[in-house]
Amino acid sequence: MKIAVIGAGAVGGVIAALADRAGHEVEVTARGAQLTAVAERGIHLTGHWGEHTARPRASETLTVTPELAVLCVKAQDAHAALAANAPHLEGVPLVVVQNGLGGSEAAAAQLPGTPVIGGLALFAASYLSPGEVAITTPAETYLGALPSTPQSAFRFAVDTLGAFLPVAETPNFAGAQWTKLIVNQINALPAITGLSVQQTVADARLRRVLTASMREAVGVARAHGVRFEPLLGLSDPVLRLFSAAPAGLAQLLPRLMARRMGATPNPGSTLQSIRRGQLTEIDHLNGAVVQQAQDASREAPLNAALVALVHHVEREHAFLTPAEVAAAIPLP
Repeated sequence: MKIAVIGAGAVGGVIAALADRAGHEVEVTARGAQLTAVAERGIHLTGHWGEHTARPRASETLTVTPELAVLCVKAQDAHAALAANAPHLEGVPLVVVQNGLGGSEAAAAQLPGTPVIGGLALFAASYLSPGEVAITTPAETYLGALPSTPQSAFRFAVDTLGAFLPVAETPNFAGAQWTKLIVNQINALPAITGLSVQQTVADARLRRVLTASMREAVGVARAHGVRFEPLLGLSDPVLRLFSAAPAGLAQLLPRLMARRMGATPNPGSTLQSIRRGQLTEIDHLNGAVVQQAQDASREAPLNAALVALVHHVEREHAFLTPAEVAAAIPLP
């Protein structure tokens, strides 16, 4: 089967390598050093799902029309990537694997002739160097149909991806997006400090900030009437308890999240972008919480402060120490 992966970074590289290993005819899009590496040497996958070197067709934009496409670019790059590849996506089931909120709905609005399926990659993948990706924490990829998604296209995507990638279906995709957004709260502090997620959670000062920002995000979701979908050990009852517990006790949840990641240092996707000199998708992570708070006539000052600090690191190209972060984000 012809499968296209638009954006062969960490997550896209993993999906492309697994599809190639399963015997599919794979084409990927990439840019710069990644495009050169994939074209010359392929995509080398290591980690928890084994080792494989894939040899997909690689170019800046798609050259053939696939039977299934997967969009894996950062949220801020999605509109441009879809516009560039639109001629080969008409009528093709498109799985939008993206962090934040509203990415699949935006894709469906941009390409009305393309059946769109929402996707959330819960596995942790690292972009080690051009052409090198690794699975640091294995987990499922959740798929959900939009109201406009034909059931036949949804089933086709689930069956095709599920044959080589751990996949789960959810009828509550909006709730799943919000649960993933809470999980993605772990991304900002590593991007600000240069530390791994595990190191961030181990530091008492940073753990307090992370716990407070997570509780703030849960409160914003509650204001919108969100029912969290169970993902990665988080669920609606767990997050209700987390938001109501004393602050010290609530810190057990980020500790548990870090423990579930295992011993392999997890940099988080935002820090990986910082290290590559790329703009991050922080405006679609913590920034989404800020926007949703405004939509509910609320404020999210902790998430707004984290967004500002990530942008500071992007501009200054220098990480902050945990003490500097604690001083910049005073907690009640």
